[in-house]
Amino acid sequence: MVEHVSGYDAAELVAAEDELVGSRPAAHLSELVDRRVTGEPLQYVLGCWTFLGLDLLVDQRVLIPRPETEVTARVAIDEAVRLGARRGRPDPWAGAHTMYTVADLGTGSGSIALALAAELPDAEVWATDSSNDALAVARANLVGAGLPSTRVRLGAGSWFDALPDRLRGHLRLVVSNPPYVAESELEDLPTELRHEPRNALVSGPTGLEAVDHIVRDAPAWLDVAGTLVCEIAPHQSDAAREAGDAAGFDEVLVQRDFAGRDRVLVARKLG
Repeated sequence: MVEHVSGYDAAELVAAEDELVGSRPAAHLSELVDRRVTGEPLQYVLGCWTFLGLDLLVDQRVLIPRPETEVTARVAIDEAVRLGARRGRPDPWAGAHTMYTVADLGTGSGSIALALAAELPDAEVWATDSSNDALAVARANLVGAGLPSTRVRLGAGSWFDALPDRLRGHLRLVVSNPPYVAESELEDLPTELRHEPRNALVSGPTGLEAVDHIVRDAPAWLDVAGTLVCEIAPHQSDAAREAGDAAGFDEVLVQRDFAGRDRVLVARKLG
């Protein structure tokens, strides 16, 4: 927080001690500390957070981008590369020409969608959300990332309903970090999580409602060799695999997060 209000990094602050922090930054720091003491997450207090090298606006309209979701984004990028996508930073002189389409359902801050666009230069990325507030944050982050709106498109609506019908059967990749907390689990969550939008956390009585919906509908939207990548809770691993099998995917597996817990469902159509 000191770095945030002063504009200096840790090394500069240590070298200069108190000389770099004037009265106005000190007052701002006091306000931030007061908010943090009440349990408000640090990411909301600062108003920004870094996700796979992207500096994102983050506030209480969207979920906080977490390391687990960085794993989800990395798995999605790896799956796109497995399917033949070129990986690398976009060429600013190449224009907005795209060769295939991917979708991030329930985009929130836009973190996954922007990570895909930053690493897959030939992809058209659709980022959807049912919350207009979340889409406003995603739009701000899209502008901040400097990516053209012709490469990253925003859509309002519930899951696949937000996509234009012309994309049905043509998506190379669908990725989502949907709500996967059960209503009965809400009270047991860390206090900080209660600051985040409930509809982005809680799926319903079982916690699998959104996951089941996405897995069930994904095959009709994916191309003949497309892949679904979906973040889940570790204890949902078996149920998510069963849902993938029931939906008709040819290959279903679950990848682990940095802590070694089952975290990312990968469901593949093999053509």
